[in-house]
Amino acid sequence: MIEGLAALYIFMLAGFTGYEIISRVPVILHTPLMSGSNFVHGIVLVGAMFALGIAETPAQQAIGFIAVLLGAGNAVGGYVVTERMLEMFKPSNKDSGKESS
Repeated sequence: MIEGLAALYIFMLAGFTGYEIISRVPVILHTPLMSGSNFVHGIVLVGAMFALGIAETPAQQAIGFIAVLLGAGNAVGGYVVTERMLEMFKPSNKDSGKESS
């Protein structure tokens, strides 16, 4: 019982801290922050796979499987969003109607 409450407390503290930190990040730093957070999502995915690997009961296996799916989706989605954001900073190669000789 105490271990569960301690885990819940740590989870709530991490969520609150993360929210407070992210809400104070300037807009210009969101792209580098997103790229750095992809690293953390990878670690979360490894932890979820480890938890799934040691799961014994069907409930633990189901929760572990959902954690792996959500962790993988979060990591992949982070890379997709980062790639789209970086595309905005690349110069466009549009021709201005002039032919080059």
